[in-house]
Amino acid sequence: MSTALAIGPMPTSGFATLLADSWTVAKRDLVHLRRNPTAIISSIALPVMFVMLFGLVFGSAMSVPGGLDYREFLMPGMFAQSMMNGAAVTIAAVSAQRALGTLDRFRSMPMAQGAVVIGRSIADILTSCVDLLVLILCGLAVGWVTRSGVLPTLSALGLLLLLRFAMIWIGIYLGTVVSQEAAAGTWMLLFPLTMVANTFVTPSQMPVWLGTIADWNPLSATVAATRELFGNAGPALSSGSWPAENAMLLAVAWPLLLVAIFMPLAIRRYRKG
Repeated sequence: MSTALAIGPMPTSGFATLLADSWTVAKRDLVHLRRNPTAIISSIALPVMFVMLFGLVFGSAMSVPGGLDYREFLMPGMFAQSMMNGAAVTIAAVSAQRALGTLDRFRSMPMAQGAVVIGRSIADILTSCVDLLVLILCGLAVGWVTRSGVLPTLSALGLLLLLRFAMIWIGIYLGTVVSQEAAAGTWMLLFPLTMVANTFVTPSQMPVWLGTIADWNPLSATVAATRELFGNAGPALSSGSWPAENAMLLAVAWPLLLVAIFMPLAIRRYRKG
């Protein structure tokens, strides 16, 4: 018997089955990842390298408008950049499963079909929590501090994971579309998105046209909002544009919009095979 993911209210038993099957798939993905430590190391190594490079090597030479400490300016951007770059990990994992025929075997099993992609999202968000923890420890090591209370700090972490959740669904969809070879090069698409943002410098320090693009980058919204919540922002960091003045709103709206678009696409694409 095959149970498809329904669009709309589900009976309690069907919803319970979906949750149980999703958690089973998530555990399977986590066990598979644990047996592949190279994937864990590679997903963490690049962000850690950037933190050390910019925080220790370039940090003393970089200036921030208003005389703010560059390491405090940098780290929220590094946290958000890592969450966005995580899409490449998801794309690679899903495309590898598709190439190996794992997704086809899942489709033939008596399980809630939506559980496969939902389980993938659960596994990826849990591993992203670990990645974020490692980056936070690295940030503390280079001199970053959060200057706000517990609730704002937790809210900032929530926005970072919300961005990662949106990127997971983009990753799942693209993983079911692109080949395994093409998936290896997706970082080339993510790189300009993470660099043309307020991650390393403020948009006001860029050419006007490039600063406008950076202001509207979904990554910039999350970075600006988390800087504010961590207490690492100042009035001089705002460009005065509408996206900069409404970063907190956009930090929620952008990821929710991306999830609303790519979650149905990913589920539909998986079910079609």
